[in-house]
Amino acid sequence: MIRLSGRMRSALIIGGQGIRARKLRTALSMVSIFLGVLAVVVVQAGAEIVRQAALADLELQLGKDGTVQMYFPPTEKGAAAVLETLRGRGDALAQMSTSAIIGEPNTQPVNPGGAPFNDSAQGPAWATEGGGAVSMACDDQGFCRPIDVGPDTGAPRGAAIQLELRVLTGDVRRFIPYQVEAGRWLDFTGSPSMSPRIVVNREAAEGLARHRVPAELHVEGTTANPTPQIVGVVDDGNGQPTAYVWSEDLFNWLPGPAEQAEWVRGSMQVMLAPTAGEVERVLRARLVSAGVADNSVQTHVINVRKNIAEQLKLLRLVFLGLAALVLLIGVAGILNVGLATVGERVEEFALRRAVGTPRTLLAGIVLAETLLTGLFTAALAIGLSAAALRIGVTLLHRPEPFLQNIVFPWQAAVAGVVAGLVAGLLGGLIPAVRAARIPIATVMRA
Repeated sequence: MIRLSGRMRSALIIGGQGIRARKLRTALSMVSIFLGVLAVVVVQAGAEIVRQAALADLELQLGKDGTVQMYFPPTEKGAAAVLETLRGRGDALAQMSTSAIIGEPNTQPVNPGGAPFNDSAQGPAWATEGGGAVSMACDDQGFCRPIDVGPDTGAPRGAAIQLELRVLTGDVRRFIPYQVEAGRWLDFTGSPSMSPRIVVNREAAEGLARHRVPAELHVEGTTANPTPQIVGVVDDGNGQPTAYVWSEDLFNWLPGPAEQAEWVRGSMQVMLAPTAGEVERVLRARLVSAGVADNSVQTHVINVRKNIAEQLKLLRLVFLGLAALVLLIGVAGILNVGLATVGERVEEFALRRAVGTPRTLLAGIVLAETLLTGLFTAALAIGLSAAALRIGVTLLHRPEPFLQNIVFPWQAAVAGVVAGLVAGLLGGLIPAVRAARIPIATVMRA
């Protein structure tokens, strides 16, 4: 329990009584510093919300902090060793990517090359030297990019969509925070299914809702086209149609282990938890024994927070500087009010000096009033900012889903309290010194 000294307690009590006795002057002081404190709170809250939004976006693209990514040259034996080592593990996984088509076989998909369905226009295809074709896809803002639509087979366009298929040996959500929006996520603990269970992202779900296609999954290298089960929809931050499938479900349709290793070797990515050091050493040893050079096995640790902090530091300092300028203007206002109040209370302070009140206590009384005023102003600014944020989240969380889990940052509340106390200290320091220097003889003249 915090115990205040006698003088400090007396200064707070008398300062509180002075605030109640001069409500109008207190209100004027609060108004003078309110905008400055509010600016500090808004800047700090805005910077923290932007940091959280940027962190969430980068984590969807790169992974959570501490995730270890392993890279190595693609070889058939190396891929087989990785699959065998990581099978059934929860602290490490391998992710493979390939192109897949859902819908009518032997037809051209409605989005060649796995183009997003939100592209407002898709231009004609141009032939390339290798016999393939490249198309231009343009979005609503007019930005266009080339899309490789693969070899021109002359097949007619049918009821089929093309997407990126990510094959997982384990639950990737431990490393990348995908949010399930409908249905459920993949189950990596049960028995493999002959009907591969897949989870699609938003873009793929929109394409499936817009185009009615048969339930037939075509993946290059499989012995037949299985019938997929779409079990959920996930937000992965990817604008390209993407689906996720458990490797064991898909490997049922590959001829054998050798074909599996050959199929995945060119597109494998390994992710490990920070605590999976032993797994990393085993993987490295098995890759080396499979013929991969030890110096070609590289690892990289994700550090998203550090990168974001460096990017936002300068922007935050600039806006905090502007907020501090507004706060200083408010300090000038509370300083004028404080000097006027001390001028009206000269006889009171002189009388207190005459009955033995120390100079430090007189200065403490004036400082207590301005500090309490700054603290009350900070509480008002923080409450208003928190209420405005809550209203904004309620109104905007549908078009901006990342706002759904946003709460008022405690850093902004701390910054507001500090700004209010600093404003009270700066605005009350000179009046406090003047009050402490009032001579006892002033009572004689009164």
